[in-house]
Formats: sequence, C-alpha cells, structure tokens
Amino acid sequence: MNITTICIGKTDEKAIEMLLQKYENRLPSHINYQRIEIPDIKNRKNLSEIQQKQKEAEQILGKIVNTDFVIILDEKGKQPTSKQFADDIQNYMNQSVKNLVFVIGGPYGFDETVYSRGNKKMSLSNMTFTHQMVRLFLTEQIYRGFSILQGKPYHHE
Repeated sequence: MNITTICIGKTDEKAIEMLLQKYENRLPSHINYQRIEIPDIKNRKNLSEIQQKQKEAEQILGKIVNTDFVIILDEKGKQPTSKQFADDIQNYMNQSVKNLVFVIGGPYGFDETVYSRGNKKMSLSNMTFTHQMVRLFLTEQIYRGFSILQGKPYHHE
C-alpha cells in the first residue's frame, strides 16, 4: 500500500521535522510512505479566504488521481480511537486500496472541490492544533496503527 500525506506549507520547525522523519522511518518497509508539502500560496495577503482555498484546492487536486482513497483531515470528521484507526487501515488493505491519501489543508480549511473529492473526513481532536503539529500527530498515528496491527507493544489499552 502507498500512503501519502498532502499538506499546505513547509514544515519549518526543525524539532517537528525531526520527529516527522523519526515516525516516517519507523513505518513498515512494505508501506511506501511519502509526505508532499505544497508551497504556501504566493501573495496570500492579497487574496480572500475563498481565493486562497481555491488556489490550494487546485494544487491539492493536482496531486490526487482518480483511484486514490482520500481522507480529508477536518474538524467535522469522525474521531476514531487509535485502535479504530488501525482497523480502518487494515480494512483499506483488505479492500486492496493501493493509494491512501491524507490531506491537511491550509489555515482556512478546504475549498468545496476538495471536500467533494474526499472519500472520508477524519478529525484528530476537538482541539485546534497548528498544521505542522497535525502532520506530526497524523504520522505518529499511522505508525501507531501499524504497530497495533503487528501486535507490537507500542500501544497499550
């Protein structure tokens, strides 16, 4: 299975980047993982929220193909437990999902075209986090999900 995280903006916090790489490197070798960081929109200050979301949507959708299973990280999405998330990953593998794509939007969320393309919405918490922290939390949960599936002692209930 291929897993991709698409996110807006660079990870410019060195500590977060180091932790992201730590969890990315821990993923099982049979998982082809990549993180795609789409550059921030130029002249953002001169654009409305709607225009920013439209420009981000063009770039996000340009990275997604028709056969991808797309999960939008959104505050209104379902909040799975780590075990439920692991079960979801197992179900995607059982259904022969080849490309699982997680999308983390910009500061104003997503344009409707991205929501329309998504197969599912997921939330990590009711709390608000920086987009850089969300990348880290998601990556750690992907790693945790595979650890649960492999019966490793990383996760305790």
